Amino acid sequence: MQKEIEEFITYLEEVKKASKNTVLSYRRDLKQMVSYLEGQGIADWEKVTRTSLNSYALYLEGQGKAAATVSRMMASTKAFFHYEVSQGKLRRDPAEQLKAPKAEKKPPVILTVEEVERFLSQPKGDMPKELRDKAMLELLYATGIRVSELVALQLQDVNLSVGFITCRDGLKERTIPFGKAAGSSLRGYLSHAREILLKGNESSWLFTNCSGKPMSRQGFWKIVKYYGAKAGIQTDITPHTLRHSFAVHLISGGAGLQVVQTMLGHADLATTQAYVNYIQKEALRSEYSEAHPRG
Repeated sequence: MQKEIEEFITYLEEVKKASKNTVLSYRRDLKQMVSYLEGQGIADWEKVTRTSLNSYALYLEGQGKAAATVSRMMASTKAFFHYEVSQGKLRRDPAEQLKAPKAEKKPPVILTVEEVERFLSQPKGDMPKELRDKAMLELLYATGIRVSELVALQLQDVNLSVGFITCRDGLKERTIPFGKAAGSSLRGYLSHAREILLKGNESSWLFTNCSGKPMSRQGFWKIVKYYGAKAGIQTDITPHTLRHSFAVHLISGGAGLQVVQTMLGHADLATTQAYVNYIQKEALRSEYSEAHPRG
């Protein structure tokens, strides 16, 4: 069963030109599905039925997985079986009528400008780790890039003289500007911290951990949590919180929707439009609270 999954993954990479993160997500989801099916005694794709896939969905829910996670895993399942049928490898599609639980859409967590300032001011010292953390946090908020894009940056992707970074996701590439604060933090890190963290080793990665190896997503998540707690921020802050805050603050400041879409790398403008909807709802809530006698 694994052979067919790897053929599908190759199709995603070479034909669909899917991003690295998308490919990793599909492979992880499909391997988990195979593990479940084999545990049920199903070792042949032709023996997979709609009932067995519905049972799999119920199993995932019973494991306590969020509705959004189950929905994503069901989408991976449907895409795989659709591919198998289209290639003539299966006569019927057992996932054709597979329904995933509706994921409850939660509003994005947005920090106020004051909270962001407080958060970004937490790495205060001039130790190599603090200079690196400062540069990473400032750059994340200045550009709105994803954490996966941040840790994947290489030295050649940064142009300090004009204040731009280049992000690459598969074959897609976009150039994003950053401001003086991020530029200053990057210069401090590159001048006084990076070589010390590398411990004499060569590396093309922009940011490294304290062992001189590339910074991982998990490592950076811990950094964000640490400084969020130091700043006394009560909300559950994650790297994506800074991305959301970047978008809302830019749009609130007058930036055009398509400009923000380009910087965030959204394929669909409707995804970026969600930030406008958030701003409008918050403005309505604020006016109501101020105007209503029992607000």
